[in-house]
Amino acid sequence: VLFRSNGRVPILETASSKRRSRVGDFLAVLLLLVMVAGVGWLWWHQKHPVKNSKTRPMPVARTVKKPLPNPPVVPSLVLVEKKAELPVRITNRLAASLPPVEDPQPVPLPVVAAEFPRPVQNLLEAQVVLARRAISPGSIDGAIGSQTRAALAAFQRSQKLFESRALDTNTRVQLTLETPLLTDYVVTTNDLARLQPLGKTWLAKSQQSALEYETVLELVAEKAHAHPVLIQKLNPDVNWNGVAAGTILKIPDVAYPEPGGKAARVMIHLSEKYLEAFGTETDLLAHFPCSIAAKVEKRPVGELRVTGIASPANYTFDPAIFPESPEAQAIGHKLILPPGPNNPVGIAWISLDKPGYGMHGTPSPEQIGHTESHGCFRLANWDAEYLVKLVWIGMPVEVVP
Repeated sequence: VLFRSNGRVPILETASSKRRSRVGDFLAVLLLLVMVAGVGWLWWHQKHPVKNSKTRPMPVARTVKKPLPNPPVVPSLVLVEKKAELPVRITNRLAASLPPVEDPQPVPLPVVAAEFPRPVQNLLEAQVVLARRAISPGSIDGAIGSQTRAALAAFQRSQKLFESRALDTNTRVQLTLETPLLTDYVVTTNDLARLQPLGKTWLAKSQQSALEYETVLELVAEKAHAHPVLIQKLNPDVNWNGVAAGTILKIPDVAYPEPGGKAARVMIHLSEKYLEAFGTETDLLAHFPCSIAAKVEKRPVGELRVTGIASPANYTFDPAIFPESPEAQAIGHKLILPPGPNNPVGIAWISLDKPGYGMHGTPSPEQIGHTESHGCFRLANWDAEYLVKLVWIGMPVEVVP
């Protein structure tokens, strides 16, 4: 209701108009709260994105390494081992402190007829190729062992490869098979004429005309630098108790390279039981496993000199050297045993300037590195024969622990 009073026109509010005013204020406040809540929600979700949200976060920039130029190409013939190799950046000195690397099983790769040269495909081929380089893995048997590991390490050092002591991919590529692995050996009448039983006592041996091979198997195994068991496996149909002249046998085709000259020095490693001949400080001419003295006090350390060379060699049996032998003590005097592959010093003897010490062959080449001597350095006959071609009177022989 409007009414006039003293020229003024007051407006009287009714109850309904007051209610409308309060509703408007409430809506305004509510709108303001909704706006604040919306801004807060947006800020929180930017800081804490919802995991189930279909909106993907912005990709994070990453630094992409460029590939090395000209990566090495591995021939398709060689399979990469499943076991990862140690990185090349590890030095040989550091690698020496690492435990031995276990070799993978030989990879059965297909053999393509008459395709030579090619990388080796298994341990047997690797042993043959190493032997052709005068790096002996011991008696060739196609199996891994300490002597094969040492031969692989020697080859890796000579080629400046990582010294894994295993037939790893890089080593397999560098070991090249130039000619077929096996060859035929024809047993001759001269081979059969050489055979004779070996006396069981020192006295009986001293009375023989020669200490020759006892069997064709023994003779052929030494000619092939191989273990007799491998020769039997390669010739499963042969009756070894009755081999006749003209019999054709399969054997590893092994021949040491003809030396171009004499070695400058020989080094013998007692701890790992191997001998190496060098043309210069780093020019490896030969690597051979060897047996050393059973007693530590009989292992000379330091520099020795070659004083004598004999091939073939006889052997002077001195009972004083074998105090543990009742037979030797019963004989009571020295005996001269004739030359031959079954002579106690094998087919060659190289004297050193320490009395009673030398480098020589053995009648049991497959036991090299597994049995020990009275003080000398014992080699397989084929290794002793080759070493004779490298040494000279006065040559230094360094023995290291």
